[in-house]
Amino acid sequence: MPDATPLIAVRMAPLASTVEVLHRLWDDGAAVLPLPDEGAAASRLMAAARPTGVWTETGVVARTDGVGVADGTALVVATSGSTGAPRSVVLSRSAVEASARASLRRIEVADSDRWLCCLPLHHIAGLQVVVRSRLMGAAPVVLPRFDPVEIAARRDASLIALVPTMLRRLLAARVDLSHLRTVLLGGAPAPRWLLAEARAAGLTVVQTYGMTETSGGCVYDGVPLGGVEVRLDDAGRIHVRGPVLFDGYRFGDRRDVLAGGWLRTADLGRLTGGRLVVEGRADDVIITGGENVAADAVADLLERHPAVAEAAVVGRPDPEWGEVVIAVVVPHGTTPPSLPELRDFVGAAMGRHAAPRDLVVVTALPRLANGKLDRLATKALAAG
Repeated sequence: MPDATPLIAVRMAPLASTVEVLHRLWDDGAAVLPLPDEGAAASRLMAAARPTGVWTETGVVARTDGVGVADGTALVVATSGSTGAPRSVVLSRSAVEASARASLRRIEVADSDRWLCCLPLHHIAGLQVVVRSRLMGAAPVVLPRFDPVEIAARRDASLIALVPTMLRRLLAARVDLSHLRTVLLGGAPAPRWLLAEARAAGLTVVQTYGMTETSGGCVYDGVPLGGVEVRLDDAGRIHVRGPVLFDGYRFGDRRDVLAGGWLRTADLGRLTGGRLVVEGRADDVIITGGENVAADAVADLLERHPAVAEAAVVGRPDPEWGEVVIAVVVPHGTTPPSLPELRDFVGAAMGRHAAPRDLVVVTALPRLANGKLDRLATKALAAG
């Protein structure tokens, strides 16, 4: 039967015991619905995904309104919801393991290596640390929270997955990181200065691109993992094919999103020297005065300005221009940049149509738990 496999909801507390629960359920042939610690978000996900049971300290409590999943399913994972309501992504065991094996091969894992997990376990990036560790036969070091001092103290871990905000805080703490052999960095674009600082500190940083629908990162430093194919359509939209792809959305039709085996992503890119360069989301193109402006390209340029540490760019409705470009920036240092200097900086490189019309200075960009930019919150800042 297509829905014969039970789907068990598990509250993903950042503990080693949570990892043991995952292993136990997978060994029993069940699929797992990872729930965030936050109660309201967990309740919404439960209502949308309709698991057949919930894990408790005394075992699985069955739910009469639950619906099973197809045989071979490992996970039903909510997307980040950075641009709207999260969707429940159905991932097979073969897909998540294909991703994990390809990742381990690419970074050439040694027998002595061990993963440290400080990412949320209800998102695919944290879950993949668990799957990679499972394939290696070495339990991951799970931290209850992100803590630079504790990361530095765990000399028994040599591999770590981070988002740029975590890497920035880790470097700012100036702790000894010599035991970390490889850092997988994903979830959001990383400023060039941050990568330069990391490499100056002796870290080997691998930038990853992927999403929940691809079982996590599927392109490392611009090169697809083994078995993964990437192509661009005429509009520059990124398409992905390979064994890492999801089976569809919960209660959705796989054919809606996987035409001919290719996943049509929401991202734009270009191929340079055989490497994929991600240029931002297709729905983040701002049309101002009839000109198309790639928001992420402007943000990337702004982060090269010496007075800007981080930047996000969004469009704001305007009666004259249709939309105008708004820059939301975190200053690099105590003196924030001025709007005129940023307009001149962007205008010189990309044209005046791409220059921001307004500037919002903040102490930190709004981000989700997985490190991705909270685009809805950023637009609210720009609107204010």
